[in-house]
Amino acid sequence: MNGLFSLEGKVAVITGASRGIGLAIAQEMARAGARVVLSSRNGADCAARADEINAEIGGEVALGCAASLSDKSALQAMVDLARDRFGQIDVLVCNAASNPHYGPMETLTDEAFRKIMDNNVLANSWLVGMVAPEMRARKDGAIILVSSIGGLTGSRVIGAYNISKAADMQLARNLAVEYGRDNVRVNCIAPGLIRTEFARALWENPDLMRAYDAAVPMARVGEPEEIAGAAMFLAAPAGRFVTGQSIVVDGGATNTGLG
Repeated sequence: MNGLFSLEGKVAVITGASRGIGLAIAQEMARAGARVVLSSRNGADCAARADEINAEIGGEVALGCAASLSDKSALQAMVDLARDRFGQIDVLVCNAASNPHYGPMETLTDEAFRKIMDNNVLANSWLVGMVAPEMRARKDGAIILVSSIGGLTGSRVIGAYNISKAADMQLARNLAVEYGRDNVRVNCIAPGLIRTEFARALWENPDLMRAYDAAVPMARVGEPEEIAGAAMFLAAPAGRFVTGQSIVVDGGATNTGLG
């Protein structure tokens, strides 16, 4: 493993890791030498994926557990479990998110708006607050928020989700300023359309994909492992002078005005 991209001896906690982008990040970090904790609402799925990683790598390098974004005590229990099993937390990847509303903002209920902001922004802030103190004390750590190119654009149908993702970008910028003196890096990844279950309704729509492929420079949907590559860069020594940034990984979509 090239030293610039080695995570040997590190411990990474990844939310939303039972499938898609979160799972790809957990797999690649384990392959780079990290011990990884996979969490999502579905603890059984996370445990199964952790078993698969352990079988591939050999030994107990992965652990799965249930933790809902809406339950602060469950998130704390997950963080405590990570420390109990692996000793410390060096990397936090806040990947889990939700979007219970599809339509214009005028049809958005207060309850749905609060859920989006709580799950996509407040829960990330909770998790950062749980792990950052030990990183700052050690003068080393990497925090990665998985945002979206939606945080850079407006939308007629997922406006509240986009607002939450823009807030994640500002959260990263602000925490980067607060934690920089302690060598704790905080960054965002802003994926475009990725072939995940979360975005299935988009990439399974033939009419939409014809228009998308015609407009996007790389003329295809991204794959989860391509987001994992960006996460690896930000978590590893290769990204040690990068903080407060939102790295767009979208095949060039935002260059054409898509978002």
